[in-house]
Amino acid sequence: MSAPHKEEIMQEMRGTTILAVKDDKGVSVAGDGQVTLGQAIAIKHGARKVRRLYRDRIVCGFAGSTADAFTLFEKFEAKLEEFGGNLVRASVELAKDWRSDKYLRRLEAMLLVADAENILMLSGTGDVIEPDDGVAAIGSGGAYAMSAARALRRHTDLPAEDIVRKSMAIAAEICVYTNDHIIFETVTRNS
Repeated sequence: MSAPHKEEIMQEMRGTTILAVKDDKGVSVAGDGQVTLGQAIAIKHGARKVRRLYRDRIVCGFAGSTADAFTLFEKFEAKLEEFGGNLVRASVELAKDWRSDKYLRRLEAMLLVADAENILMLSGTGDVIEPDDGVAAIGSGGAYAMSAARALRRHTDLPAEDIVRKSMAIAAEICVYTNDHIIFETVTRNS
């Protein structure tokens, strides 16, 4: 039996939607609960792909391989501890390690991380991307959720949490790898 091709591996990883929206009160992050095996089987509906880290001040969501994501959660949490909860510094240091470490480089996942002020997307290619408009998404349904969130943000006065709820519902209607079992986390700014 031959080793799987990169395309086959990527097909196995399809699934999930993680969305973050920032407003003047903070950042709301949501992730769906579907776990898909290959292209045809939804094997779990209530997975938790969004979690709080570092004294509940940071929210992190993942898309991709679950085992790889948990490894990255642990590494990211260690970086947060090392840098006193500084999201940007911890993200940059994780991305540097992720890209340069022989073991970490093979991990197939993406992270979307946020505190009350920032949203960042992290990848194994060394990317640390902050969206221009305070809206970011990853995963197979990410483009759908992000499109809905941008439209709602531009044409309504809804708070970030409501935009995230409505956008995730729209993504769940469109993307077969996204369901409507949504976990929401909001980090608010101190007044």
